[in-house]
Amino acid sequence: MKVFSNEESFDYSWEEVSTANWRKYCPWNDKSTHVIAVDTLSRSVDTTTGILRTERLITCKQSAPKWLASLMGGTDISQVFETSYVDPESKKVTMVSQNLTFANIINVRETVVYQPLSAARTQFKQEAQITALCGGWQKVKTAVEDATVTRFRENAVKGKEGFESVLEMSRRVFSEEKSRQNQSTEKMAL
Repeated sequence: MKVFSNEESFDYSWEEVSTANWRKYCPWNDKSTHVIAVDTLSRSVDTTTGILRTERLITCKQSAPKWLASLMGGTDISQVFETSYVDPESKKVTMVSQNLTFANIINVRETVVYQPLSAARTQFKQEAQITALCGGWQKVKTAVEDATVTRFRENAVKGKEGFESVLEMSRRVFSEEKSRQNQSTEKMAL
């Protein structure tokens, strides 16, 4: 098993980050073009804790090294099952995802947590546990795990850049909408 971990911070409030998180895979994010579809399977709020639980199916088009793609049947479409928990009381978003495609060859379990560092900054923590299940071929297992860790590392840079653009656009859109609402309120008061 190999582990990839990453920590970043965003100069946006937890409220902004937790809201924009639902738009992470959208046209505003030109770094996530590999995401083909995001389907919400279920969403519920625990009436006792106030925690929002969401299950989503994320379909991606991935480019893998040719040797790894041939090992995995040559397809470049993969699906990931994600469960997220938004706790407004403790201001914590936790997302846990698991690959569905080729789960008999490789198991990837990723956990992402967003928590406030201050009123205007949010911490992002990511950890992925990667386990190749290629029988007794240790060299192949190690190569698959190493290639997957390398891909996570490359995608982490793109992911931060893409989410920053989503956060920036969200802030601008919400600001413009708030300004429009204020102008409408002022006109009605006259």
